[in-house]
Amino acid sequence: MFRVFSGFRADRGGNIAITFALILVPMLTAVGVSLDFARAYNVRTKMQADLDIALLAAVKSVGTADDAAIKTRVKNWFAAQTDLTAASYTLDNISVDSANEQITASATFTVPTTVLQIANIKSVDVGVSSKVAGPGEAYLNVYIALDKSASMLLAATSAGQQALTKSSASCAFACHTSEGSTYTYNSKKYTTVYDLAKAMGIQLRTDVALNAVTEVLDMIDSTDSAHSRIKVGLYTLGKTATQVLAPTTSTSAARKKLTDDTAGMNSATSENASYFDYSMTALKTLVGTAGDGKTASNPLKLVLVLTDGVQSERNWVLQTSSGIRFPSSTSTLRQDVTPLNPAWCGYVKNLGASMAVLYTEYLPITTDWGYNETLGKTMGVSYFSSVWGAALSSSNSGTTRQAYIPTALQSCASSKDLFLQANSPDEIEAGLLTLFQQYLAKVRLIG
Repeated sequence: MFRVFSGFRADRGGNIAITFALILVPMLTAVGVSLDFARAYNVRTKMQADLDIALLAAVKSVGTADDAAIKTRVKNWFAAQTDLTAASYTLDNISVDSANEQITASATFTVPTTVLQIANIKSVDVGVSSKVAGPGEAYLNVYIALDKSASMLLAATSAGQQALTKSSASCAFACHTSEGSTYTYNSKKYTTVYDLAKAMGIQLRTDVALNAVTEVLDMIDSTDSAHSRIKVGLYTLGKTATQVLAPTTSTSAARKKLTDDTAGMNSATSENASYFDYSMTALKTLVGTAGDGKTASNPLKLVLVLTDGVQSERNWVLQTSSGIRFPSSTSTLRQDVTPLNPAWCGYVKNLGASMAVLYTEYLPITTDWGYNETLGKTMGVSYFSSVWGAALSSSNSGTTRQAYIPTALQSCASSKDLFLQANSPDEIEAGLLTLFQQYLAKVRLIG
């Protein structure tokens, strides 16, 4: 008998299986903790942003509506913003301080687990809280800067691009007008592709950008109904930065500029070059140093930039000269067409202004030789570093220039939450408003 037990004790052939069985549940639990708590963290981050926006939307009613109506508005805005079901979250402890124009609220949500179910952990509770002050809390100047490069006159939708390409213009860009040419539509002749596109009812990317600006003006009207705290200025970015409208509390004056063909903001005009090193230097002077927002003479400053982010000039197409100012030889102009150097945005940010960037996505146009010879080429064979002085890691040298644009523009923005990438007209219009709301959340959130 002793020999039997001794042999059993000496036989370790099943040890691995036994050990694995013993540690399997703890291992799965550890993995579950990582995955499920990551999900809970993401839900919490989204909830926090939703609650901030809900309070920001409701705070302007303090003093003009009773507490019950304001609380209802908070709940309605939160419900509209969040994709959580009503049965799975609670929004409570909403407090309205009319005297100080403040609202506080908290929300909780139960996140169902997945892997943690094996440890009998069915859910994880998350909670957020927010406190905002009313619009009278700070003075703010908003500088809206539109990229006026010719590429912004690309038709805004695939259907529009196809329609314009199949037209007498044979091009998806409204900027590509040949001198002396005429374009026919419905038996009428037009001297520019822009006029043709307008007659065809085709919306261009600049048109979409202006719609987005209008949304921001509406938000300013709503946030500062007395037009006493928030000023808005309009600017174009091309060969340099041009002030179209100095900061003013009159949003009606801004709207008028947006529809004026001679003001240079709309799709009636474009520029032959986008020199962000020049335009950001000029914009620095136009914006000036930001203040703390406590007085009208010392306002906070937000720069909202709508751009496709490409440092370029038109002369590279024909290769007939060394360009307007690109410092390369005739044979290498195409390498100069790159994403902007994000360090140039520091000219403005270093003055204390916040910079929010809406990237109106430069879609790949692989059927166009010009795209394939510039943005379709890799960063490694561009002059992003050697001419424009930007830092580029070796891991990004094989990335196409088009694919690298959002990386550069995200670094241009003051923070990740002040950068958005938008493609469709709806995304562009909603994106700029979202950036403005995100900034308001930053400067007016108390805790």
